Amino acid sequence: MYKLVIFDLDNTLTDFMRMKENAVDAAVDAMIDAGLRQPTAQIKEKIYQVYEREGIEFQMVFDEVLKEMLGEVDHKVLAAGIVSYRRAKEAALVLYPHVRWTLFELIKRGIRLAVISDAPRKEGWLRLCYLQLHHMFDIVVTFDDTGERKPSPVPFERVLSYFNMRPEEALMIGDWPERDITGAAQVGMNTVFARYGDRWDTQESGADFDIDDIIELIEIVDGKREKKEPVSKRE
Repeated sequence: MYKLVIFDLDNTLTDFMRMKENAVDAAVDAMIDAGLRQPTAQIKEKIYQVYEREGIEFQMVFDEVLKEMLGEVDHKVLAAGIVSYRRAKEAALVLYPHVRWTLFELIKRGIRLAVISDAPRKEGWLRLCYLQLHHMFDIVVTFDDTGERKPSPVPFERVLSYFNMRPEEALMIGDWPERDITGAAQVGMNTVFARYGDRWDTQESGADFDIDDIIELIEIVDGKREKKEPVSKRE
């Protein structure tokens, strides 16, 4: 019986990339309306180039884009972009279907809940609070808490230490095989691949379980789902 379920945050509990895309689209339209005379496609391309270089959570992305495109920061354009980005971000930040019900069912079974996220501490907590999930987790470990990103074992070990639990008592669910699944498996946890949040058309996740809807976690913790056979055995 599992005693602990650990969740990745982005693209596992909430559709982060859809939120990001909607917010960027709104920001670009607002900056053009405020006087940025550049083609829409070119501005978007530049924004995602900066994210690729600095990281998807980079907070000065529009400043950098304006510097690169105009040679300076036009603060009217910058402000318009930031305000529209934030409004669109809040509107688009929603849970995947059945997340809240699944979390309540896990809690009713006496299972402890945690989050491990590579997001900065403030951004992670802002998302959880906006989604009204912050009170449902015993511990939230972000990049700022350990200085290590998944698949480093450090954040996984931090959570196990907090609960004083063995790895085999924990179940980790995430959408990124190379980080969430590999990181948890190397410390001995059981793993679940959130296929519904997959952006890379992953064929083989390497997880013990693959799910298409978060509600399937209930079958797993209730012992009604068999683990997948390892790839080596299937071959």
